Amino acid sequence: MAARVRTLPAAVAPVLVGTSLALGAGTFHPLAFVAALLGAIFIQVGTNLSNDYSDARRGADTEDRLGPVRVTAGGLVPPSQVLLATYATFGLAVACGAYLVAVAGPELLAVGAASILAGVLYTGGPRPYGYEGLGEVFVFLFFGIVAVAGSYFVQVQALPWQAFVCAVPVGLLASAILVVNNVRDIDTDRRAGKRTLAVRLGRRRTRVLYGLLLAGAFLAAPLPWALGSMSAWLLLTWLVLPLAARVLHVVRTRSDGPALNRALARTGLLQLAFCLLYAAGIIASGGVTA
Repeated sequence: MAARVRTLPAAVAPVLVGTSLALGAGTFHPLAFVAALLGAIFIQVGTNLSNDYSDARRGADTEDRLGPVRVTAGGLVPPSQVLLATYATFGLAVACGAYLVAVAGPELLAVGAASILAGVLYTGGPRPYGYEGLGEVFVFLFFGIVAVAGSYFVQVQALPWQAFVCAVPVGLLASAILVVNNVRDIDTDRRAGKRTLAVRLGRRRTRVLYGLLLAGAFLAAPLPWALGSMSAWLLLTWLVLPLAARVLHVVRTRSDGPALNRALARTGLLQLAFCLLYAAGIIASGGVTA
């Protein structure tokens, strides 16, 4: 429950896209891919555990919360055990990172450290940025730009412009997952003093933001083709437009917890399906030659 499996597509999807950029050009190191994938998953789970612990300490997870029960605030697991699990999970992420540093270079030390620090400081530390409306920005950066470019780098040890452009739609969809979470929790977050972007914008404008993030992802996907790199195979992502439309309708019209919980899960599945098709289109296009 504390790992929040519904959010894990945000960790898996960028690794698939970043690796496909190298694979399409004929470069693929299986162990580096596995280490990057597991490292991303462990960072995501560690972040979720850390948030469960920190939100409970700050009183953000109350009984009237519409989302799934949090294990710390709900008294299901002692806080000390949640904290220990957080340390253990981030430790596994460090182990994966150590292998990647060995095969791809010390540049990844800073990336890994920054990713873990961002996960902890989302709701932890003296000034958690998740309480100041910056969560979506950091999700876009770390589950979009950093994760896609980093997954490509561990394969090729280079950073072409296509890696950053292809990271944009991935980051936008990852941010959309957080937007659904925050629009669901808007009332309880406001009472707890958690000034998420949804609290700052209000429910109506946050719903508009969700639609803009989805639209931006589909428009950004074929940009490498429009800029003269890759091919129209990138338009494969548009096959999931009907799924996006259905989830958008729920987010725009429903405010009850069960409906938004389903929308959260479906946004995660949307991102995963989108990125699987994006990866296939990138490979069909020949990927990126560094």
